[in-house]
Amino acid sequence: MKERAYQFCEKYILGRLQRIKKNIQEVQISLSSETKSSAGDKHETGRAMLQLEREKLGQQLLEAEKTLELLKKVNATKALSSVSLGSLVSTSKGTYYIAISAGRFENDDAIIYCISANTPIGKLLMSKSQGDSFVFNGSDYKILEVN
Repeated sequence: MKERAYQFCEKYILGRLQRIKKNIQEVQISLSSETKSSAGDKHETGRAMLQLEREKLGQQLLEAEKTLELLKKVNATKALSSVSLGSLVSTSKGTYYIAISAGRFENDDAIIYCISANTPIGKLLMSKSQGDSFVFNGSDYKILEVN
């Protein structure tokens, strides 16, 4: 189950990287095809908007690359006794895979939430063990299993 959750996270982040790179390429094409029009101010405004978009996409690319590097540090096969990066945690309210924030993964009849250790619930789960309890958003959670 952990291996499938890892693969889901990997597919998610690789898809995100691909989309960002495609968008950067499109902005580059737009910038290079932008021609000087008779309305100089309009031309400069258009170029400035494209430059801002390219900078924003560059930041997104950097963040996605950092996320991929973090995911590469996850060992999806190692059994763990306390919650850490790479843990699959079954609680009384749901199952969480601690790796990167990739959303909801449905596997057969199981639902796993792929979350980062830096999310609010991820921070609460870290270093806990089977049998431990915690409160999140006013709800009591009990850790049933850590794998």
